[in-house]
Amino acid sequence: MFNSLFEQVDSIIVRDPAARNRLEVITCYQGLHAVWLHRVSHFLWNIGLKWIARVLSMFSRFLTGIEIHPGAKIGRRVFLDHGLGIVIGETTDIGDDCTIYQGVTLGGTSLYKGVKRHPTLGKGVVVSAGAKVLGGFTVGDGARIGSNAVVLKEIPPGATAVGIPARILHPDLPQSADSKTKEYFSAYGVTPNVDDPVSMALKGLIDTTIEQEAKIAQLEKVIAKLSNSSADATVSSDTKRDLGAMKEWLKE
Repeated sequence: MFNSLFEQVDSIIVRDPAARNRLEVITCYQGLHAVWLHRVSHFLWNIGLKWIARVLSMFSRFLTGIEIHPGAKIGRRVFLDHGLGIVIGETTDIGDDCTIYQGVTLGGTSLYKGVKRHPTLGKGVVVSAGAKVLGGFTVGDGARIGSNAVVLKEIPPGATAVGIPARILHPDLPQSADSKTKEYFSAYGVTPNVDDPVSMALKGLIDTTIEQEAKIAQLEKVIAKLSNSSADATVSSDTKRDLGAMKEWLKE
């Protein structure tokens, strides 16, 4: 039990440069308190004490500002950074080593009971501030969701999703959690070396336009030279004809 406790505390210290020591994390991190209280309410939910579990979850919400339904499943070393305003629905499944920032909603779009209404997050997923992940689909291992993104469909492992509705960017990070997790951890879902596909498409159109303008300018220069050459040739023939006429007149 204590090994698991210290494991989660140490994982927070690794991912948050503001965390100075274990005592500070244990006493001052409401995201950690919310997860601990959820462990208890989830246990009560599973043994059938659902009303008591809901009451405990409401107490946790009042204490931490984080709402987690007792039916949600949360893996090991999950970090709710800042945490205020996070809402996690009943059928949500959060994998190990996930990081979720303030204002995130892991919600559902279906009104049917007894079905998977909320998302499943794989291992090492980062959901940035204000993002909304809505639906019973899967977010792959190591995926990143940018700030204020609205995700309505599945995200492949290692990819980054941004925008409203979310667009999938090219994956460029390791998809498995290993000794290099800290090296590749992207705070707030900021992923290096990745461009928005819409921006890339616009850049391609702009580059093509610039190339076409350069080719048009070259053609105009060539046409101008050909026109000048034709004019010079016409003047030269007229001059020769005039000189020939003067020679004939002098002979006479």
